[in-house]
Parts: sequence; structure tokens; C-alpha cells
Amino acid sequence: MAIEDKVVIITGASSGIGEATAKLLASKGAKVVLGARREENLKALAEKIKNEGGEATYKVMDVVNPEDNDALVNAAKDTFGKVDVIFLNAGLMPNSPLSALKTDEWNSMVDVNIKGVLNGIAAILPTFIEQKSGHVITTSSVAGLKAYPGGAVYGATKWAVRDLMEVLRMESAQEGTNIRTATIYPAAIKSELLETISDEQTAKDANAMYNQYEIGPDRVANVVALAIDQPEDTNVNEFTIGPTTQPW
Repeated sequence: MAIEDKVVIITGASSGIGEATAKLLASKGAKVVLGARREENLKALAEKIKNEGGEATYKVMDVVNPEDNDALVNAAKDTFGKVDVIFLNAGLMPNSPLSALKTDEWNSMVDVNIKGVLNGIAAILPTFIEQKSGHVITTSSVAGLKAYPGGAVYGATKWAVRDLMEVLRMESAQEGTNIRTATIYPAAIKSELLETISDEQTAKDANAMYNQYEIGPDRVANVVALAIDQPEDTNVNEFTIGPTTQPW
């Protein structure tokens, strides 16, 4: 199994997709390095993985700070000696109509959803380029594939991630660095994303939709594992995943 013994960094690892992915990959023999802002959650997750026979370490960090991303990569190397995969999963979704002018929330989404991904890429690329191998995986969204009212800024950040990852794949192929990429576009997946929505009507509509359709984050974890488990000469770079019953 290609997952076994791989060192996998996961941001946004304290809940939702990140947590589910860490548990699954650790159960398959990966060594997981957990990054997020909430130490209590990270500590509990790392201990759970270790108690079940897996290998895990964690570091409190915020993806908006370049230094924190560098420190997370260094922690992975210091603990496990290498890095094979980075899963840039941290994200915010405080959706609202543009007319609500929630500019602070716009800026937060840009900082986390775009700059956070860029910071992670910047932190890991020197390592992957030097070793001429590596795998960058990101969580985008179906909002990165199609537009919908209330999701203008969130969608814009996720469209940006789509482009970043496709260009990274192309440039890696041109430069011979063998860096694989995978971008995941989840639909209604159970997570904490809805908790960041401050616009009352948008929150009401989003919760109603998720209550009807949502599926568990372990479904996305399965897809991350699938991408990692491919032969090194094979890149499967885009996955749209959501509930069978949701029309997206």
C-alpha cells in the first residue's frame, strides 16, 4: 500500500475533513503531522491515533502566518525525517450577499483560503523540489467550480485554489520535480464551516440545505487516501464529491 510509512502533513486537522483524514491515513500506516489553531483538539486527536497504534504529532499553527507553515514542515522533518504529502485543508466559509458588505469576512477568507494555501505551498516546495517528489492536496469546494448567490468571495477564493493547483501540476511536470497534486471539491460535507456564517438569512438557508443533504467528512478522507495511494507515476488531480441526493 502506497500510504504506509508516508509522512503526511494536514492543516485544518482539528475537526471535520482534516480530523477524519488524519484518522484514516494513520489507520493505513501513514505518519500524520497535525496542524491547526486549537491545541486541545490536536492533542486529543494525536493521542487517539497513538492509542490505536498509529503515529502522529501535532503543532499549533495558523495558516495565515508563513512562519507557522515553515515550522509545521520543520516539525514533520524533525519528528519523522521527511515529508511525502501535504494536505492544505484549512478554510473559512462566512458566506453572505455582496450587498451586506462584510468586508472583514471577505478579507478573512482571502487570508485563509488563498494565502493560507500559498503559505503552505511556499513552505513545502523547497523540500519537494530538492527530493524530486511530493504530493500537494488541497480542499477547494464545489463553489470553486460553479457560482451561487451568497458565495461570491468564498467561491472566488476556491476558484483561485483550483488555478493554483493546476499550474503547480503543470510546472512540476515541466520542471521534472515529480510533484503530484490533487484538488478536492466537496459539496455538503458535515464540518464546522457553517458556524462561521454571520449573515442570518444565509446561515438559515445553508443550515437547511446541509440538514437535508450532508454526508460525513470520512467520505472526503476516503478520496484523499485514494489520491495518495496511486503509483508515483500517476496523478489523479481533481475530485468532486458530495451527497448522491444533492443536486449541487
